[in-house]
Amino acid sequence: MTTIPSLDLSRFDSDPEAFVQEMGEAYQAWGFAGITNHGIDQSIIVNALRAAEKVFALPDETKKQYFKDNGGTRGYTPFGTEVAKNAEHVDLKEFWHVGREIDGEPPHKDLTPNVWPQEVPEFKIAMLALYSALDNLSRVLLRAFALFIGEDQHYFDDKVNYGNSILRPLHYPPILDPNLPNVRAGAHEDINLITLLVGSEQEGLEVLNKKGEWVGISMIEGTIICNVGDMLQRLTNHVLPSTTHRVVNPKGEAGKVSRFSIPFFVHPNPGTSLDALPQCVTEDNPKRYPPITSDEYLMERLREIGLIK
Repeated sequence: MTTIPSLDLSRFDSDPEAFVQEMGEAYQAWGFAGITNHGIDQSIIVNALRAAEKVFALPDETKKQYFKDNGGTRGYTPFGTEVAKNAEHVDLKEFWHVGREIDGEPPHKDLTPNVWPQEVPEFKIAMLALYSALDNLSRVLLRAFALFIGEDQHYFDDKVNYGNSILRPLHYPPILDPNLPNVRAGAHEDINLITLLVGSEQEGLEVLNKKGEWVGISMIEGTIICNVGDMLQRLTNHVLPSTTHRVVNPKGEAGKVSRFSIPFFVHPNPGTSLDALPQCVTEDNPKRYPPITSDEYLMERLREIGLIK
């Protein structure tokens, strides 16, 4: 069982006021929650995970053909590239970035074309299906968040409709040396507004609670994990906290198998202000940060984790 709160999204339709209150309390306490009754068919998730497994099973020399000099924005990123902010060792993972597909001329330069592996044609179909499903789910969740922070439920609609949100199929290879100083993903907070996570039922994901204790999260089938990122934390002046989390190396036999998961990082449109909302600034919670736009903040953070030099 997961120790983070579980939220039944169907209650947003049947009893929105109660759901929003429950959701806000859950995220203020944890920054993380499991979302049930989210409406995404399990087959969409399973197809994406299977396609990802096929891609990551390709030879390294094949995968590296899809490693582009684009700051990791699209295509393949090899094992040992990314490092958590202030971490000493690189993460033990490889991944592929899928972005928003646009018909015609993109509205801004960040929406660059996706990179697809020719060797696994079903990867494109599966990833675009999952991207669309999670993109739609994120908008529903952001409507609930907007209501909780005292805005109109459609507050985020025109702030994320062309955001460079990223779907990231991830592969954490088997741990062959149990004495490695590296972990699969070092302790970090997500950069974006919110993150939706589907995938691995294997142990390893942990969140840091308010007592400073690491708490393991089990992925229950049919549940999507949603956590607050630093951009939403900044916009709400920490009313909604971004929680530190990591993926540790499983002990014993569990570490000798691959782990696959797929987070979806929800980003606002470029130029969106992350300046604290006035209602989130009080005498007890004074303003913490100077104004900054979403793209300025993103570039600052990508340099810190090594994806942009």
